[in-house]
Amino acid sequence: MGTVLIVVRHGETAWNADGRIQGHRPVGLNARGRRQAGAVAARLSEMTFDALYSSDLDRAMQTADAIAGATGREVIPDARLREWDLGVLAGLTAGEAEDRYPDAYGIYRRRLPDAVIPEGESIRQRYARTTQGLEAVARRHDGGCAVVVTHGGPLDDFYRRANGIPLETARDFELFNAGLNTFRIAGEAWALVRWGDIDHLRGIGSMGDWEGR
Repeated sequence: MGTVLIVVRHGETAWNADGRIQGHRPVGLNARGRRQAGAVAARLSEMTFDALYSSDLDRAMQTADAIAGATGREVIPDARLREWDLGVLAGLTAGEAEDRYPDAYGIYRRRLPDAVIPEGESIRQRYARTTQGLEAVARRHDGGCAVVVTHGGPLDDFYRRANGIPLETARDFELFNAGLNTFRIAGEAWALVRWGDIDHLRGIGSMGDWEGR
């Protein structure tokens, strides 16, 4: 049977809206992000699932806390579900990053899979970390269902893993803040069940773009 994983990208932050690179920085939700978190929590309160996991970064944990409040599930933090570690670029706008660290910014903008951001990690390293983390959750709840709150980068990884898309291929899919994305994992086999469900965000909205934030 495998495990159903309902994967949620965290709600919007001020840095999302401003185009500032977040990486592993402790950035919380903005006003719209809190509304998004409340809406996805209400949606999930209508569903049955066995466990709630989250990246341990603030923006994800705040989203997960809203889900926990609506569903009675305890949040289980897992650092493997963190965003891309962008090292020296974290906290900078695109313009600042390009001015101060042009080589690192080139890696970031060109999405070079094997180039490591100084003081951070490569996309391939992130991919290994995040997919192994989701598989570990799947094994722990084999035959059941778990909710996982994470970030744009890990969601990019999961979509590629389920669809067999190489890391070198340009992204042509969107990653919505507080959207629902459902996968089924059975051993080594991944399947995408649903992607980019944002019906619960009508009247609130959601950013669908992502550049390592």
